[in-house]
This record gives sequence, structure tokens and C-alpha cells, in this order.
Amino acid sequence: MRVLTLNGGSSSVKFGVYETRERVVEVSAGEVPQAEADTDLFASIGDARPDAVGHRIVHGGVDLHAPVLIDPAVLARLERASAFAPLHGPAALAMIAQAQARYPGVPQIACFDTGFHADLPDVAAVLPLPAALRCDGIRRYGFHGLSCESILAQLGGAVPERLIIAHLGSGASVTAVRGGRSVDTSMGMTPSGGVVMGTRTGDIDPGVLLYLLRERGMDAVALEGVIDRQSGLLGLSGRSADVRALHVAGDAAADLAIRIFCRSVAKAIAGMLATLGGADLIVFTGGIGEHDAVVRAAICADLGFAGAIPSRTMPSQEGQQIARHVAALTARAGSLPAASHRP
Repeated sequence: MRVLTLNGGSSSVKFGVYETRERVVEVSAGEVPQAEADTDLFASIGDARPDAVGHRIVHGGVDLHAPVLIDPAVLARLERASAFAPLHGPAALAMIAQAQARYPGVPQIACFDTGFHADLPDVAAVLPLPAALRCDGIRRYGFHGLSCESILAQLGGAVPERLIIAHLGSGASVTAVRGGRSVDTSMGMTPSGGVVMGTRTGDIDPGVLLYLLRERGMDAVALEGVIDRQSGLLGLSGRSADVRALHVAGDAAADLAIRIFCRSVAKAIAGMLATLGGADLIVFTGGIGEHDAVVRAAICADLGFAGAIPSRTMPSQEGQQIARHVAALTARAGSLPAASHRP
């Protein structure tokens, strides 16, 4: 079975082609900037027709967590779930529509970043809000779950009892894993929370948002722009959301942005140490986590109080994990009814 995977992030779209026989093998892979995805993506993929297409979906809403075959009812649920992830949801829906048009009759499968965190314990999942609000699905969902699953797959039988995964890229999160299960994670109801990110604030005093509403006259659209697109490393540096550019810039604002980012991640990891009662391994992954030794060193220096915790870098293999889910869903279903999924 040949599976095409489409992984739309906040800054780029990654794609991969995988053969799934006894194991999942990558045939080809690539990446295009999010702004160029409409015109360049399928030209980069080529003309080969896949047997199935797997999509990374950041948020499936209240009840979509496990991989599922996309049909009109699922699409309607994904449209409603976009309210939980406005930075990612509409782009994912557009990607599904493009893939359906490009590959009519080919099954399309949604794989969710929230799935790995679906069974968070109540002490981590429940947000401190009135019950009348929480019943609407306001809770901690957690994200980068496909990345976390890919780390566990790479570790195989060597998964430690107490593992911390720091996925650091344009979006960033820290997850505590006990016995192979997510027990806490830094992102919340949406991918905007947690640590400082490329253009996102991460956790911020809610009073700041109230102040902006009252004193600056901002509405929800303006607040969303500030929280998701104008802040983080970009807002701090006034220059770029890319850590590589900030390293090169070397000015005071760029330096401060990097230091705030590193401290934010270190504080999140320290919180996961409290959740787990220590850690047996910290894995750094994502574009920054895997490739930026300066950032990793600064984070680990802040964690020196905790003693010598082993750490390592590993690639985030979200595409391969999506292909695994597609292969598993196919195996359970026997065959996927492609004819009912024509656009």
C-alpha cells in the first residue's frame, strides 16, 4: 500500500510517500512554505497516485481523537472543530479539499494530534473554570501527539518509565510521558498555549487580554492576530520568528527573544519533572529541538538543579506515524470504501 501523508504546520506543509508492507518505509518526502502550498505542493509530490492519503489534523474537537476515514459527516465535525484551532483548522480543511480533487476516489484519513493526549488524567485535563463552561468541551487537549508517538516508536523497547518530550519548532510543546502514556502537556485547549513559540504568545496572563479588550478596543479577530501571529519570537525580536535568523542577528532584542524562549521551555520541563517525580530521559525534537545545540544547552543549563538527566535528540517523524495509522486503520477495516469518498 502506498500512502501519501500531508502535514500542514503553522509555517510549512510537509509531505511524504510511504510503502506499508511489513513495516512503513519512506519513499520520498519534502516540504513547501505554507504560503506556497496552494500552487507548489502537488507539483512537488509528483504524478504517482497513492492508495490512501493521511492528513495531520491538529484538533478534532471534543470527540474526534482516533484516526478516521474522512466522509461528509467527519468533514462537518472538522469544520466545527476549527474554532479550537483557527490557525490550523481552515488550512487543514483546504488541504483535504485539494487532495480530494487531486485524487478522486482515494480514501482520505484524518489523524489527530490530540489523540495521544485523549486520556490525560483529570488533574492535567481539567481547566479551572466553572462547570457550565467546561461542559462545552473547554479542557486541556494537548498537541504534537503524532510527534510524541513517533518518538515512542523510535525508542521501541527502550521507552523509559518517565520520559519528557520537548517538541520545539515554530509551534512548541513539552509533554510528560509515564509508561508510554501522556500524563501532562504544556499546550491547552488550543495550540496557542504553553511555551513561547515562533509567533504565538504561549501562556499569558489573561488579564492582558482583558486589558487589550477594554483599553485598546480590540475585538476577537484582533486578539487572535496578537496571540497567534504577531507575538512569540517574532514579537519579542521585532525581526523574525526563525531562531536561525535571530542567532545571526545578534542584537539585544534577538538575544532576549532566544533567552525568553529557552527559559520558557526550561520552566515547562521543570513542571513536567514535578508531574513525573523526576525523569529518566528528555528527548528534544522538532526543527529547533533537533538542530539547535545552543538552545538545547541553554535549556539544560537552566535545569542543572535537577541533576544529570540524560537527554538526546531525535527526529520528529510525524509523516511516518500518520502512515502507520493509515495502515492500521486499513488492516482493521479490511479495505476502505473509496467510492463513497469522491469529492
